[in-house]
Amino acid sequence: MTLKSITKIVIKSCLFVSVSQMIMTKILTLKSTTKIWDYLKKECEENKKIRDMKILNLIGQFELQRMKKFMAIKKYLKKLLGIVRKIKLLGKKIFNSILVEKILIIVSERYKISITLLKT
Repeated sequence: MTLKSITKIVIKSCLFVSVSQMIMTKILTLKSTTKIWDYLKKECEENKKIRDMKILNLIGQFELQRMKKFMAIKKYLKKLLGIVRKIKLLGKKIFNSILVEKILIIVSERYKISITLLKT
């Protein structure tokens, strides 16, 4: 075996480990490295678009999240933190101040009567 053939085998095994079986099957049918590279770039761009759409949907969910009348604060926080965790896992930075602000608004709305009574 020549160095070139060994290198090809190593590259193919690295590709096989790093991509899904469906993508690998398509790569194996392509003959030139430029076609393979173009295909991988296209797949990456599509994945980025999908990721961006997921992030937008999760941010929308976060914004629309409301606390139900008899929902415990702990349960509501768990829901919000779950959404924030998913957003962070997709690679979007979300500041804790946004989360704190949302929590403070909801808590102040929920306990407005209690807070008013405590002030007087």
